[in-house]
Amino acid sequence: MQLLHSLCRVPAPAGNEAALTRFVLNYIHQHQANWAHRPEIIADDRFQDCILLVFGQPRTAVFAHLDSIGFTVRYGRQLVRIGGPQVEAGYRLVGQDSQGLVDCTLTVDAETGELGYAFHRDIDRGTELTFYCDFRETATTVQSCYLDNRLGVWNALRLCETLEHGIVAFSCWEEHGGGSVAYLAKFIYETYGVRQALISDITWVTEGVHAGLGCAISLRDSLIPRRAYVDRIRAIAAASGIAHQLEVEGSGGSDAKELQHAAAPWDWCFIGAPEDHVHTPDELVDKRDIESMLALYRVLLEEL
Repeated sequence: MQLLHSLCRVPAPAGNEAALTRFVLNYIHQHQANWAHRPEIIADDRFQDCILLVFGQPRTAVFAHLDSIGFTVRYGRQLVRIGGPQVEAGYRLVGQDSQGLVDCTLTVDAETGELGYAFHRDIDRGTELTFYCDFRETATTVQSCYLDNRLGVWNALRLCETLEHGIVAFSCWEEHGGGSVAYLAKFIYETYGVRQALISDITWVTEGVHAGLGCAISLRDSLIPRRAYVDRIRAIAAASGIAHQLEVEGSGGSDAKELQHAAAPWDWCFIGAPEDHVHTPDELVDKRDIESMLALYRVLLEEL
């Protein structure tokens, strides 16, 4: 879990993913010699802070978003949400502005619900703040801020160790409206003819999806994937014997929303480990679900 710990510690709120992009690129360059197959690495100004890894003759693309939720400093010690973080007075927030490192406390006005910070000085307006990383590992679980979606990124990087044919796409902005998958999907479809995708992201523990019973294959969230594609995935998963669960939700979304709205016939399916305490500093995931997620992705990339 050392890689996951390192990923969780790198701040990358939506719109400012550059530090995590550098970390992931450095990791790729350091470890690709030990992978079964070396990819083409595409990371340049055409794709802003996104990264594409192209292996062999790809049939399927895996999308994992780099960014996280957080807060932007406004005026008069006010904070504005980045994405949808849960808020509780006393949460520890960190960042950096022109005057140095910031380590402050989230405040929530009891009457208005207005968000702010407690710190010994004013913080530069426009500064991004993220949850302080307190990474906790037990024999059966990991707990930290930003397992959504550093665990999805971890899964994609571990998938690269054995991947022969496929594309791994690290996207940006997912937590705050998206935008990057639109141009990534256009490039992938037009360049490689790939039009089926898996979304390597983290879902929720709910009354129907439980920790420790395997990763979740989502049949729908706020969007509905094409049933024929999802049925293919379900058949492969069932034949593999890998533990998994089926998820049905009426809300929520992911990088898939831009594939669904693309001017190309993309198929997609969200597959991810469920977590508890979503969008807090204390996101919690069972290691058995992490293991099943990686195992299922490895099988699917071979057989889809």
